[in-house]
Amino acid sequence: MSSGYSSLEEDSEDFFFTARTSFFRRAPQGKLRTGQQDVEKEKETHNYLSKEEIKEKVHKYNLAVTDKLKMTLNSNGIYTGFIKVQMELCKPSQTAGKPAPSSNSCMNTLHISSTNTVGEVIEALLKKFLVTESPTKFALYKRCHREDQVYACKLSDREHPLYLRLVAGPRTDTLSFVLREHEIGEWEAFSLPELQNFLRILDKEEDEQLQNLKERYAAYRHKLEEALSQAWKPGT
Repeated sequence: MSSGYSSLEEDSEDFFFTARTSFFRRAPQGKLRTGQQDVEKEKETHNYLSKEEIKEKVHKYNLAVTDKLKMTLNSNGIYTGFIKVQMELCKPSQTAGKPAPSSNSCMNTLHISSTNTVGEVIEALLKKFLVTESPTKFALYKRCHREDQVYACKLSDREHPLYLRLVAGPRTDTLSFVLREHEIGEWEAFSLPELQNFLRILDKEEDEQLQNLKERYAAYRHKLEEALSQAWKPGT
């Protein structure tokens, strides 16, 4: 599917910025490594940027732009610009008369405001492709390239993608956005007491298996010691 263009400018509202994310790190060859990354510094930077700092960052951003998708700073300190979002939907989504992106990725370009949140971006993308499923079933990720590693970070619904784009600069090989479906595990259908009971059962089975293993090796050790004692008897 070809690239698309959408705008969120008309429906923008003012939101406070919050950041609570979880990271995993992936090596270039596809090997996955997990870990936690602190994003409080990023959150604080967004909270305390002055109009002059924003003006300077927007100016530097526009100087680095190569595809004419520049940012515009308004007199009230709010800025507008473009983000590109890779659509990576693993399975066909429910639509209202228009094909949704398939397992083959496609790129979509959105014109948004610095006040637009991740939640609004997700809703706009689903609306563009007439996806009727709930936005809560989807998540927006930012993919960061650092040295020889790729970091994928799930963004909270109240983060601001255009700010992340501004700070990272226009290069998509440094920062890119990806829309994916939530990875819902099979255990999420169970209640907390049920999960706790499963853990108790697993603990019991683990203890039993360990005990059986210890008894087996104790028997092997005993037979080996008997064989050794017979081998070292005088006159044999």
